Amino acid sequence: MEFALQKTISLLLFILIGFLLKLKFKSPEEVTGLKKIILNLALPATIFIALLKVNISMALISLPFLAILLNVVLYFITGLMLPLVGIEKNTAIGRTSRLLIPSLAPGLSSFPFILEFLGDDYLAKAAMADLGNKVFVLVVLYIIAMKWYYQNNQDVVGVIGNSRKIKNLFISILKEPVNIFIFAALLFVVFGVNLTMLPSFFKDTFSRLSIIMTPLVLIYIGLAFKIKRMQFVQIFSLLMLRAGVILVLIASLAMLFGGINGSTILLIVSFALSACSFWPFAHISLIDSSEKNKNTNAKTFDSNFAIGVLALSLPISTLLILCILSAGNTFSDVFNLLILGLICCFLGVFVVIYKSFKSFIKASSTTSKKYSESNA
Repeated sequence: MEFALQKTISLLLFILIGFLLKLKFKSPEEVTGLKKIILNLALPATIFIALLKVNISMALISLPFLAILLNVVLYFITGLMLPLVGIEKNTAIGRTSRLLIPSLAPGLSSFPFILEFLGDDYLAKAAMADLGNKVFVLVVLYIIAMKWYYQNNQDVVGVIGNSRKIKNLFISILKEPVNIFIFAALLFVVFGVNLTMLPSFFKDTFSRLSIIMTPLVLIYIGLAFKIKRMQFVQIFSLLMLRAGVILVLIASLAMLFGGINGSTILLIVSFALSACSFWPFAHISLIDSSEKNKNTNAKTFDSNFAIGVLALSLPISTLLILCILSAGNTFSDVFNLLILGLICCFLGVFVVIYKSFKSFIKASSTTSKKYSESNA
């Protein structure tokens, strides 16, 4: 436990360094540049090394399909959660939430911690699962977004939604550096090539690149951390409910099936608690831009709300994952996991209830005051 505590403090210090570096990073472009280095260089190298160290099995190949199943379940559950935080399902904010909440961005929120606490084997499994998640956020959520766009803009015919766009999205999946290195690593493994067979200069280069991933990601989290007042309560409640439902669902399934080892449970929890992905926001921005060009008042999505979700999602996911993994085997016990999930659900609902109760008391006080003045 002492080792886990020291590691946690070390990781938190990197986040603090990133937060303090805000003074030196004056423009958003500089922060985006750091993010590109992580996603296009450090992360691909880390995953490449991790995959070459493990033995590929049918269980590993099935992970992308299990990830898509998780995305689909989250998508349908999100529709049920929205009324609990005071969001109507078929409004701009409701559609924005339904697009963002089921998406996952493990590269920036869970991969560094999976690597540090669980090791290369589990990182390789998480990387394989992320392939399925990417298909969901890039293709399935785009199709859903376009469906809502056309329903909300009945007069639009083929402005931006067509088969060519879907084709381009598939190409973008194949061109993404992370996926290129995953496919390359899988190809090596299929032909029996492992890390020890590669030239020393090749291994050293990739190993050194993989070493910088965790510090860079944590520094990025510190740099990107922002708190916006607008709609903070709704977003916080929604994200806590998301986390709570995920934890309760995983704990329930672990109890039902049994026989799942503690590290696997922690892997599933860490991956599922990943922050919301940027890609649905890209779909939202595309549609928002089209609606602005047409000067239509029928807004399909709320881009400001989407930015708020992304801004708050990363620190909440990071803190939850870090707390769970740094607690050792505490949350590999499904009962403890279930309790934590129920606490998160309560926090999600409680904040909105408290705000509503406070507004009710204020309104009642105002009404009572007016009534007293009228009788005076």
